[in-house]
Amino acid sequence: MNKRIEYGKAAPAGLKAMLGLEMYVHGSGLEHSLIELVKMRVSQINGCAYCLDMHSKDARAAGETEQRLHVLAAWREAPFYSARERAALAWAEAVTLLSTNELPDALYEEVHAQFDDKSMVDLTLAIIAINGWNRLAIGFRADVGSYQPKSAG
Repeated sequence: MNKRIEYGKAAPAGLKAMLGLEMYVHGSGLEHSLIELVKMRVSQINGCAYCLDMHSKDARAAGETEQRLHVLAAWREAPFYSARERAALAWAEAVTLLSTNELPDALYEEVHAQFDDKSMVDLTLAIIAINGWNRLAIGFRADVGSYQPKSAG
């Protein structure tokens, strides 16, 4: 597929705003490994090859296991995700699929049991950010496969 637009060049102030949200999320105190799992799962749901390539590489560079990345789409059936990760993944799916899902009180309570108020908002901002990146990458056909992680962590 051919790239349609270099969105960062076409709207640098918009890219700067997105990067500001990304920087906030990474400085929020949420675990890097959790953020990467959420980014991977949301990108799977949205079918974003660019973001899947990027975040699988970033997660592996930060020490994530191949097993957990390969089984992520079926995380509910896999025994190797923590209760906190499971809550985050359930919330990520529900927030990403908002048009077809409700956000029931039971799910909110499950997530809130693992995350305090601030970290729950931070998690939701991480989900919002990756959904935005997915839409930019898919809509403008970002080049897939050339991304290299800058550093682990």
